[in-house]
Amino acid sequence: MYGCEWDDETNEINGFNHFGYDGEDWISLDLKTWTWVAAKAQAVFTKHRWDNDQARMSFMKYYFTEHCPDWLKKYVKYGRSSLMRKDLPSVSVFQKTSSSLVSCLATGFYPNKADLFWRKDGEELHEDVDKGEVLPNHDGTFQMSVDLKISSVAPEDWEKYDCVFQLSGVKDVLVTKLDKRKIFPIEGSSRIHVAAVAAVAAVGVLGLLAVIAAVIRRRKHHGF
Repeated sequence: MYGCEWDDETNEINGFNHFGYDGEDWISLDLKTWTWVAAKAQAVFTKHRWDNDQARMSFMKYYFTEHCPDWLKKYVKYGRSSLMRKDLPSVSVFQKTSSSLVSCLATGFYPNKADLFWRKDGEELHEDVDKGEVLPNHDGTFQMSVDLKISSVAPEDWEKYDCVFQLSGVKDVLVTKLDKRKIFPIEGSSRIHVAAVAAVAAVGVLGLLAVIAAVIRRRKHHGF
């Protein structure tokens, strides 16, 4: 297993070259000393032989310091539009149940390296908080949510809380204040969702029937 790594911020180059045998580590190249490190006593003979192979070591130095990083930078350049893409999400706060559990949802962000958390008076909360995993959306973006238990919070203290979203590589953060007037109640949303789907399906069927009728009229007009 071999390859290289490039930090596009510090421009630091690193590489690795590992050999295994029978499912275990065998020997690897130390790119700081440019010597081989034997993981097993049986590999010491190979280490000495490869350390003394100057032609092989010269090729290794060229590959890991120039050739591999150059190709890696080219691949990053070719795929920059997707690899370096940064999409901020839409953030909303809603009440999951009739209890005092409040959830903050961020959806539509890319890449998946992000953080979502609750704050009080500017300090991140760790108690009474349940953070969900980052989940994929159907369009290739991601979503995540974090729940906050506020049963013991007085209504006048709600304004002290806010939900913060931070995307890796982006300095600005999205802050959503906990405002009771802007919380989306979703109790019974399944019934609403089903009704909405049924309405859309009905419109789709009516539209299809209208198209079929138009085609039949057109074909009759031309003698078919």
